[in-house]
Amino acid sequence: MQRYEVVAIVLADLSEEDITALIERIQTIITDRKGVIAKIDKWGKRHLAYEIKKRRDGFYFLIDFAGDGSIVNEIERNYKIDDRVLKFMTVKKEGATTAEGIEQEAAAAEAKRAQAKVESEAAAAEGKAVNNIEKAPREARPYPRKNFNKEETSKKGE
Repeated sequence: MQRYEVVAIVLADLSEEDITALIERIQTIITDRKGVIAKIDKWGKRHLAYEIKKRRDGFYFLIDFAGDGSIVNEIERNYKIDDRVLKFMTVKKEGATTAEGIEQEAAAAEAKRAQAKVESEAAAAEGKAVNNIEKAPREARPYPRKNFNKEETSKKGE
C-alpha cells in the first residue's frame, strides 16, 4: 500500500450536502478497493489565486489515504468527469503504509486536535482576564529619534 493525499477544489456555491456527497463518493471508492482513509479535512471556501473556469472562489478539501494505484486512477477519473470539480491534485507521500499504522496515526491526530481545542479554550478564558488588567503606559524611547531635514538628505545623496 502506498500513501496518497488528494486535494480538490470544487465550486464554492455548492451546498454543504453536495460537498458531503462528493466526499462520501470518494470514501466509498477508497473503501471498496480495500484502501484505508487516514483523514479528511474540509479547508472551506477560499479565494483563488487566479480564475479557474471563470470562477474566483472555491471550496477546498483534502483526503489522506493509503491504497494502490487503481484507487488513485478511479478517483481522478471521477474528478475529471464531474463538472463541479474545478481542480484536483494527487500526491504520493511517505508515511505509514499498513492499516494499523494509519489507524494509530489517525488516533494520534484526533488526540492532538482535542488537546489543541482544550488549550485554545483555556487561552481564550485567560485572554479575557488579561484584557481586564489596565495596561501600563508606554515608556519613552531609550534613544532619541533623529529628524532629518531636506538639506541633510540632499547632501547625503551627493
